Amino acid sequence: MQIIRQSEFKSTPWKNGGGVTREAFRVPARGDPFRWRVSVAHIDQSGPFSDFAGYNRFMVLLRGGGVALKYSNGEGRLLRDVGDVAQFDGALATECDLLDGPCVDLNLMVAKSLPRACAQVKPLHQPLALPAVPGRTTVIFPIDAALVVHAGAAAAALEPWDLVVMSHSTGQAGTLVPRDVSTAGLVFLATLLET
Repeated sequence: MQIIRQSEFKSTPWKNGGGVTREAFRVPARGDPFRWRVSVAHIDQSGPFSDFAGYNRFMVLLRGGGVALKYSNGEGRLLRDVGDVAQFDGALATECDLLDGPCVDLNLMVAKSLPRACAQVKPLHQPLALPAVPGRTTVIFPIDAALVVHAGAAAAALEPWDLVVMSHSTGQAGTLVPRDVSTAGLVFLATLLET
Protein backbone atom coordinates (compact mmCIF):
# COMPACT_ATOMS: atom_id res chain seq x y z
CA MET A 1 0.00 0.00 0.00
CA GLN A 2 1.53 3.31 -1.12
CA ILE A 3 0.29 6.54 0.44
CA ILE A 4 0.84 9.85 -1.35
CA ARG A 5 -0.19 12.88 0.66
CA GLN A 6 -1.64 15.91 -1.10
CA SER A 7 1.40 17.92 0.06
CA GLU A 8 3.65 15.56 -1.94
CA PHE A 9 1.96 16.12 -5.31
CA LYS A 10 4.33 17.64 -7.89
CA SER A 11 3.25 20.76 -9.81
CA THR A 12 3.77 20.71 -13.57
CA PRO A 13 2.38 23.00 -16.31
CA TRP A 14 -0.18 21.65 -18.75
CA LYS A 15 1.28 20.48 -22.04
CA ASN A 16 -0.54 23.37 -23.77
CA GLY A 17 0.45 25.92 -21.10
CA GLY A 18 -3.19 26.60 -20.16
CA GLY A 19 -3.02 25.59 -16.50
CA VAL A 20 -1.19 23.71 -13.78
CA THR A 21 -1.44 20.05 -12.86
CA ARG A 22 -0.31 18.60 -9.54
CA GLU A 23 0.81 15.08 -10.35
CA ALA A 24 0.17 12.52 -7.60
CA PHE A 25 1.28 9.25 -9.18
CA ARG A 26 2.40 7.85 -12.51
CA VAL A 27 3.49 4.49 -13.89
CA PRO A 28 6.32 4.34 -14.72
CA ALA A 29 7.48 6.92 -12.17
CA ARG A 30 9.54 8.91 -14.69
CA GLY A 31 9.45 9.78 -18.34
CA ASP A 32 6.90 9.56 -21.12
CA PRO A 33 4.90 7.82 -22.28
CA PHE A 34 3.28 6.77 -19.02
CA ARG A 35 0.92 3.81 -18.67
CA TRP A 36 -1.37 5.62 -16.25
CA ARG A 37 -1.31 8.80 -14.18
CA VAL A 38 -3.32 10.45 -11.40
CA SER A 39 -3.23 14.23 -11.03
CA VAL A 40 -5.18 17.20 -9.69
CA ALA A 41 -5.62 20.13 -12.10
CA HIS A 42 -6.44 23.75 -11.31
CA ILE A 43 -8.56 25.33 -14.05
CA ASP A 44 -8.44 29.11 -13.70
CA GLN A 45 -9.92 30.08 -17.07
CA SER A 46 -11.96 28.58 -19.88
CA GLY A 47 -10.01 27.11 -22.78
CA PRO A 48 -8.82 23.94 -24.49
CA PHE A 49 -7.46 20.88 -22.75
CA SER A 50 -4.09 19.42 -23.71
CA ASP A 51 -4.02 16.66 -26.32
CA PHE A 52 -3.67 13.20 -24.77
CA ALA A 53 -4.08 10.98 -27.80
CA GLY A 54 -3.51 7.35 -26.86
CA TYR A 55 -5.17 7.75 -23.43
CA ASN A 56 -8.62 7.38 -21.93
CA ARG A 57 -9.43 10.12 -19.44
CA PHE A 58 -11.52 10.12 -16.28
CA MET A 59 -12.21 13.58 -14.83
CA VAL A 60 -13.91 14.30 -11.47
CA LEU A 61 -14.98 17.74 -10.23
CA LEU A 62 -13.35 18.36 -6.83
CA ARG A 63 -14.08 22.05 -6.20
CA GLY A 64 -15.78 24.99 -7.85
CA GLY A 65 -18.96 25.96 -9.68
CA GLY A 66 -18.63 23.39 -12.45
CA VAL A 67 -17.45 23.02 -16.03
CA ALA A 68 -19.00 22.35 -19.42
CA LEU A 69 -16.89 20.09 -21.63
CA LYS A 70 -17.35 20.23 -25.41
CA TYR A 71 -15.73 17.50 -27.48
CA SER A 72 -14.74 17.71 -31.14
CA ASN A 73 -17.13 14.83 -31.96
CA GLY A 74 -20.08 17.10 -31.11
CA GLU A 75 -20.79 15.58 -27.71
CA GLY A 76 -20.36 17.22 -24.32
CA ARG A 77 -20.62 16.74 -20.58
CA LEU A 78 -21.58 19.02 -17.68
CA LEU A 79 -19.87 18.60 -14.31
CA ARG A 80 -21.87 20.71 -11.87
CA ASP A 81 -21.51 19.01 -8.50
CA VAL A 82 -18.46 17.83 -6.59
CA GLY A 83 -18.00 14.15 -7.48
CA ASP A 84 -19.48 14.41 -11.00
CA VAL A 85 -17.45 12.28 -13.44
CA ALA A 86 -16.69 12.54 -17.16
CA GLN A 87 -15.00 9.79 -19.17
CA PHE A 88 -13.66 10.62 -22.64
CA ASP A 89 -11.03 9.89 -25.26
CA GLY A 90 -7.89 11.96 -24.70
CA ALA A 91 -7.51 12.30 -28.48
CA LEU A 92 -10.70 14.37 -28.74
CA ALA A 93 -10.10 18.10 -28.92
CA THR A 94 -11.83 19.24 -25.71
CA GLU A 95 -12.94 22.76 -24.84
CA CYS A 96 -13.61 23.51 -21.16
CA ASP A 97 -15.96 26.35 -20.19
CA LEU A 98 -16.05 27.35 -16.52
CA LEU A 99 -19.64 27.78 -15.31
CA ASP A 100 -18.97 29.93 -12.25
CA GLY A 101 -15.31 30.70 -11.64
CA PRO A 102 -12.18 28.56 -11.21
CA CYS A 103 -12.45 24.82 -10.57
CA VAL A 104 -10.24 21.94 -9.46
CA ASP A 105 -10.55 18.46 -10.91
CA LEU A 106 -9.06 15.00 -10.47
CA ASN A 107 -7.70 13.31 -13.59
CA LEU A 108 -6.94 9.67 -14.20
CA MET A 109 -5.36 8.98 -17.58
CA VAL A 110 -4.94 5.38 -18.74
CA ALA A 111 -3.11 4.25 -21.87
CA LYS A 112 -5.46 2.69 -24.42
CA SER A 113 -3.01 -0.20 -24.71
CA LEU A 114 -4.06 -1.36 -21.22
CA PRO A 115 -7.23 -3.37 -20.66
CA ARG A 116 -10.21 -1.21 -19.76
CA ALA A 117 -9.91 0.56 -16.42
CA CYS A 118 -12.91 0.75 -14.11
CA ALA A 119 -13.44 4.03 -12.26
CA GLN A 120 -16.30 5.44 -10.20
CA VAL A 121 -17.20 7.83 -7.40
CA LYS A 122 -18.99 6.18 -4.47
CA PRO A 123 -20.60 7.58 -1.32
CA LEU A 124 -18.91 6.13 1.76
CA HIS A 125 -21.15 6.03 4.83
CA GLN A 126 -20.22 2.57 6.14
CA PRO A 127 -17.24 0.21 5.73
CA LEU A 128 -16.63 -0.81 2.12
CA ALA A 129 -14.76 -4.01 1.26
CA LEU A 130 -12.22 -3.89 -1.57
CA PRO A 131 -11.82 -7.39 -2.98
CA ALA A 132 -8.39 -8.57 -4.02
CA VAL A 133 -8.26 -8.93 -7.80
CA PRO A 134 -4.97 -10.63 -8.77
CA GLY A 135 -3.02 -8.66 -11.35
CA ARG A 136 -4.83 -5.41 -10.56
CA THR A 137 -4.14 -2.21 -8.64
CA THR A 138 -6.75 -0.14 -6.79
CA VAL A 139 -6.52 3.67 -6.65
CA ILE A 140 -8.30 5.34 -3.70
CA PHE A 141 -8.85 9.11 -3.50
CA PRO A 142 -11.17 10.54 -0.80
CA ILE A 143 -12.88 13.62 -2.22
CA ASP A 144 -14.58 15.42 0.65
CA ALA A 145 -14.23 13.38 3.86
CA ALA A 146 -11.50 11.61 5.81
CA LEU A 147 -11.32 7.82 5.82
CA VAL A 148 -9.16 4.94 6.99
CA VAL A 149 -7.81 2.27 4.64
CA HIS A 150 -7.19 -1.18 6.10
CA ALA A 151 -5.04 -3.72 4.21
CA GLY A 152 -4.20 -6.80 6.25
CA ALA A 153 -2.51 -5.65 9.47
CA ALA A 154 -1.75 -2.20 8.01
CA ALA A 155 -4.00 0.85 8.32
CA ALA A 156 -3.64 4.39 6.97
CA ALA A 157 -5.67 7.50 7.77
CA LEU A 158 -6.41 9.64 4.72
CA GLU A 159 -7.49 13.25 4.54
CA PRO A 160 -9.46 14.50 1.53
CA TRP A 161 -7.28 14.55 -1.62
CA ASP A 162 -4.68 12.14 -0.26
CA LEU A 163 -4.06 9.13 -2.52
CA VAL A 164 -3.55 5.42 -1.89
CA VAL A 165 -2.32 2.96 -4.51
CA MET A 166 -2.96 -0.62 -3.41
CA SER A 167 -1.47 -3.58 -5.26
CA HIS A 168 -3.34 -6.87 -5.10
CA SER A 169 -0.47 -9.03 -6.36
CA THR A 170 -0.28 -10.66 -2.94
CA GLY A 171 -4.00 -11.40 -2.97
CA GLN A 172 -4.58 -9.03 -0.05
CA ALA A 173 -8.01 -7.41 0.16
CA GLY A 174 -8.74 -4.09 1.83
CA THR A 175 -11.49 -2.14 3.59
CA LEU A 176 -12.40 1.55 3.56
CA VAL A 177 -13.90 2.96 6.75
CA PRO A 178 -15.27 6.52 7.02
CA ARG A 179 -13.78 8.44 9.92
CA ASP A 180 -17.16 10.05 10.61
CA VAL A 181 -20.03 7.63 10.03
CA SER A 182 -22.64 10.36 10.57
CA THR A 183 -21.91 11.91 7.17
CA ALA A 184 -21.39 10.17 3.85
CA GLY A 185 -18.24 11.28 2.05
CA LEU A 186 -17.37 10.69 -1.57
CA VAL A 187 -14.43 8.53 -2.64
CA PHE A 188 -12.98 7.98 -6.12
CA LEU A 189 -12.06 4.34 -6.78
CA ALA A 190 -10.32 2.94 -9.84
CA THR A 191 -9.11 -0.54 -10.71
CA LEU A 192 -6.18 -0.78 -13.13
CA LEU A 193 -3.89 -3.36 -14.64
CA GLU A 194 -1.01 -4.23 -12.31
CA THR A 195 2.29 -2.58 -13.21
